[in-house]
Order: sequence, then C-alpha cells, then structure tokens
Amino acid sequence: MPAVARHVVIIGGGITGLAAAHALTESARRNSSGGAGISCTLIEASPRLGGKILTDRADGFVIEGGADSFLAQKPWGIDLCRRLGLTDNLMTTNPEHRKTFVLLQGRLQELPEGVVMGVPGKLGPFLRTQLLSWPAKFRIAAEFFIPPSCHAEDESLATFFRRRLGQEALDRMIEPLLSGIYTADADQLSLLATFPRFRDMELRHGGLLRAMLVAKWREWRAGETSAAATPFVTLRDGLCHLVQTLAKRLERTTVLLNSPVLELRPQDGNGYELIMCDRSLSADAVILATPAYGAAGLLAPVDRVLSEDLAGIPYAGSVTVSLGFRKHDLGHKLDGYGFVVPRVENRLAMASTWTSSKWDHRAPDDAVLIRCYLGGEGREAVLKRTDAEIIELAQMELRLILGIQQSPVLARVYRWPRAMPQYRVGHLQRLEAIGGRLEHLPGVFLAGAGYRGVGIPDCIRDGMAAAENVGRYFDKVMPTFV
Repeated sequence: MPAVARHVVIIGGGITGLAAAHALTESARRNSSGGAGISCTLIEASPRLGGKILTDRADGFVIEGGADSFLAQKPWGIDLCRRLGLTDNLMTTNPEHRKTFVLLQGRLQELPEGVVMGVPGKLGPFLRTQLLSWPAKFRIAAEFFIPPSCHAEDESLATFFRRRLGQEALDRMIEPLLSGIYTADADQLSLLATFPRFRDMELRHGGLLRAMLVAKWREWRAGETSAAATPFVTLRDGLCHLVQTLAKRLERTTVLLNSPVLELRPQDGNGYELIMCDRSLSADAVILATPAYGAAGLLAPVDRVLSEDLAGIPYAGSVTVSLGFRKHDLGHKLDGYGFVVPRVENRLAMASTWTSSKWDHRAPDDAVLIRCYLGGEGREAVLKRTDAEIIELAQMELRLILGIQQSPVLARVYRWPRAMPQYRVGHLQRLEAIGGRLEHLPGVFLAGAGYRGVGIPDCIRDGMAAAENVGRYFDKVMPTFV
C-alpha cells in the first residue's frame, strides 16, 4: 500500500514557527521507515526568519535589535540549544556587574539584593534601601499578617500587589520589574496569565513573605544557596545564531520568504488551501505561528467568532535604541546591568540595559554598548518619530539620568510595532473560548507569544506543542497507509 504524504504549512517564521518546523523534522526523522511521512512548508511574510530575534554586527559591536536573552529556568530554550549543539555558545550575565537600578525622582537607586521578581528576599538590604520609604517598608512587613484572598477569579497585577504589598512597593519595584517585561500597564495585566506563581504563593503559604521564608528554610535544610547570577542566558554570537542554526536543520522543509498568505480556505473533505500572491498551497494541517491579529485576519472568513476572539488580544509597540560610546570618553562607570523606569516617573524611557557590562563579547575593548527601550502600552507615539529624533530622545534620557554628554560612535534604531501581546485580565478565559472554537477547525493550530507566554522559551515550547498536536491529529484522522 502506498504511503500518504502529509503536508504541514507553518505560517510565521519567528522562533515559534522555526521550533515547530524543527520538531516536525525531528519527529519525521525518528519515525521514518521509508514512507513519504511529513513534509513541511514554512512561510514568512518578511524577507528574513527570526521574527523579534534580530542580531546586527558593526565595528566590533554585537547588537540585539529585539530579544537579547532568555530565562534559563524555563527549560525549553536551553534544551533546544543543547539539541542543536549550541551549549558551548551559551553564556550567562557578567557576575562582576550584578547590580540593577531603579530610577526614583530622577536618581538611580540600587535594587535591594535578594529581591525576587519584586518581592524582598533578604532583610538587611531591604531595610537599608533608599528605594522605599519607611512607611512602605512597614507596609511590606505587614503583608505577613494579611490573609489570602478567598476568591479564585483573575485580577490585575496591580490589584494583587497593591493588596499584598502596598502602593509604593507596586510603583517603585513591582511595576517596573514585572509589567515592564510585557511593556504593559500593571492595572490591565492579568496576574493568572503572567505570574500565576504569586497567587500560588498566596494560597499555599498564606502570603508572599511566608512563601519566601519557606523557600529560604528549605534551602538551608538542603544546604543550598540561592544563585548569585541573574537567571538569564544568551548566545555568545548573538541570538540570531539560534535562528540560523535552526534554519540549517530543517529537513523536508521548504522555506518561503517575502510570501504573505492572503487567504486560508477549507478544502472539501480534509485540509486547507493557502492563497498567496504568486501561488497557492494545499495543506493537510496548518500551524498559525503569527501574532494573534494575523491569525484573526486569516480565520475571519472561516469563523467570525474565533477571529473576533483573536483580534481581542491587544498588542503594544516599542522601540529599542542601541548606542555605542568610546569608554575613555564616558563619565559613568556603568557598574551594573542597567536600570528600569517606573511609570510614575513619567519619562520617555522604559528601561536601559548596559549591554557591554551585562554581557561579555558585545563591544570592543575600548567601547561600551548601551540599549534604551522606549514606547510600550499607552506610549507608542514614539514609533512615529524619525530615527534621528528617536536617537536624540535616547541620548537626552542618558544625558539626564547618567550624565553622558558624549555623542555615540554607533547608533541603531529598531521599531517593533504591535509586537508585544498584552495579557489583560480575563486572558485565560479568552484562550478557553479560542480553544473551543478551534475544535470546529480540524487541522488548524495556533502557537506563539500571543497565547501562553511571551519569552523565547515559551514560544519554543508552544511551537513544539503545536507540532506534537499535528502528529496526534494525523494519527487520529489520517492513516499512514491507504
């Protein structure tokens, strides 16, 4: 009996789509027995792969235009690097510059040592910090006696931390550290969709400080100590090295660049037809690894309700500006990883990474590299500025905050319009509704940052899960032989 060749089309060539294609390739290699198996077409509307991973090199600088690292605790990024043979290329943050700062009333204050995602973990640094007033410190200490909430509904990140730790802690530590990850408004951000561990800490231990004490006690009992370095890792040659290595490993995969998909049509029986400008493709299964609004547009003619649910996931835009300076001209030591800016400061910058202090191999020995983040939820007007205007805005912020008067020897601007999904309160319920509608579209799968996590490991996990779901779908409805 002849084998049935099954064709999967992945729309979107970011890290999610690449991870899905790689997982399908590995699955086909493991299960290959001389049959036709699975072939794959990866379609990307832009002229390059990688999505928000973009590495440039110029004059000895290694510049990340988008994501610059990923969390090591989420295993999917590290595991993928290991399978690709990139383990030796991984590197952690520079332990010599471990400080992080918060801008407070125009001055940088060091974040207290031991703070874990905004929650104090060490008594001494917490008491000594000038980042919080004494009334705010007493308010945080009172969290030990605040009973856990008895309701199970979702709430905003701001509501949760305002209730547990108080307004000042929210404004000066929690909001810039946590909601800054999503370039979001803490009063809109869903706690359960972004940081569910905090609700778990509250329910399981009665509060955040109690949970931290339990964790410290367990470390002491086990003879362990908390890791001193930050939990972030990157690749020595830049994150684009991950994209390039993935692209080279895609067997049985055709990659189409500059090829936006205009329409997705269900075919009679099983499968779908994808319409592009210059061709059409038939697919037995489709993975939509696009932003949620992109998937909404393609699915609108097929399921209007599903499309509206997807379109209801908002996105925010931002800009990153990387500036290179000669080290001997600089008046600031850049002794740290950078700083974050609370919204209450009303500044143009959201944060700044002192790239060459945080990571080795990012600038020539006689130079430094600094990255500024502008824009975010409600502050996206900056994206309309010219490159020259954005560079001047970034220089002005560095001049006011760090006292840097010199002109940069290198400047790069990267715009990311509608790039960061906003997991607003009720996001998990929206995902349930989307999942219910997808049951009526057999062979269509969604994956990407818009749904279950915005970081690189989350996107890798989501792409791999979509590939596994494709395999289960084929096993269920499409026999291998006819």
